[in-house]
Amino acid sequence: MEKLKGLQITSLDDDDEEEVEEYDMNEEEDDDDEDDDDGEEDEEFVTLGFVEKPKNPWSLLRQLFPSKAGSVPAWLDPVNLPSGKACVCDICGEPLQFVLQVYAPIEKEYAFHRMLFVFMCSSMNCLLRDQHEQWKRHPEKPSRSVKIFRCQLPRFNPFYPSEPPRCDGTDKPSGTGAALCTWCGTWKGDKLCSSCRTARYCSEKHQALHWRSGHKIDCQRMSVSSQSCDCPNKNRTTSANLQKVASKTLWPEYEMIIENESEPSTEMSEDKACTSSLVSKEKVDDTMNSLMDSFEGDHDRKSWASFQERIGKAPGQVLRYCRNGGAKPLWPMSSGQPSKADIPKCNYCGGPLCFEFQILPQLLYYFSVNNEVDSLDWATIVAYTCEASCEGGVAYKEEYAWVQLSSPSATVP
Repeated sequence: MEKLKGLQITSLDDDDEEEVEEYDMNEEEDDDDEDDDDGEEDEEFVTLGFVEKPKNPWSLLRQLFPSKAGSVPAWLDPVNLPSGKACVCDICGEPLQFVLQVYAPIEKEYAFHRMLFVFMCSSMNCLLRDQHEQWKRHPEKPSRSVKIFRCQLPRFNPFYPSEPPRCDGTDKPSGTGAALCTWCGTWKGDKLCSSCRTARYCSEKHQALHWRSGHKIDCQRMSVSSQSCDCPNKNRTTSANLQKVASKTLWPEYEMIIENESEPSTEMSEDKACTSSLVSKEKVDDTMNSLMDSFEGDHDRKSWASFQERIGKAPGQVLRYCRNGGAKPLWPMSSGQPSKADIPKCNYCGGPLCFEFQILPQLLYYFSVNNEVDSLDWATIVAYTCEASCEGGVAYKEEYAWVQLSSPSATVP
């Protein structure tokens, strides 16, 4: 299997008219353009995402344009990060936690590098409210606990060399990045500890958590150390090295691996997909069966049977990707699906959004989320992005997430 990062990069010596090597996620099967009326993407070319522990400590650094899940994001534009209310849950106000990112460049000069980032609140109460809010069609101030950001860069940019990375541990970015929060390592650390003036935070909440977890003891020592050491870049990060994060509650880090659904590899056998570092087949089956218990009608059960049959061919998958104007998600249930009118227009260009990928509930088990009443859970999270992948404006454009829970009638707290 290949890494889920297929770079759209060629040597500068290549002929300009030669087609660049591009990520398989965006290849389309054009032989059959007939509409699919059953709500699934049976006629589309689907790429599956699997997770495994990274083989090298440097393989998920931003200069390698990784697709990954858990821990901290590898920001594409390391300077102009999302800020303010974009970083927090609109419902509880807590900073959002990183879920995964997908490297998916397209054949546009300004999107030579293109990355999609998914964040969410870890509270199930907020996710329940999020699902309730999404049915309010296009509110002026949407309250969301799941947010998706799109970032893209041209080949020649201030942050990365124009040549493809060597992927041997020696690659370096071209410039430094913004200082990140010492606690979460995710958002911009624009608040400085007034005592040691070394630790940085994205919010007062994370500063308080760090203080209680041990920074109260370390602060004086760090203050003395920082005063005795001339570190001109102590508040910046190149992301060329692994970042030390104080929080112990981040989800575990995985590398995203791809497999074309239409071309199953012998490497992605059932044993490979459901053993070793991944959850066991029995655990996946238990998850699917427990979701079945929450369905309320024959239509949901029929949809679930079709969903389970499709997923069962590669039960370790956590992501399904198919960026095509006519592509549709693989819905686990008939209830809780949006209509075309429920999907808003692009906030930046006013154009239509299209389905790009969906996240499956198996990811929760790789994240070691407990299967309890109040634990985080979903049937699927679907990402809709600007069909034109418009340029201009802010570096990180917020796209749209549709959440389908396993129990659509769940009570909003």
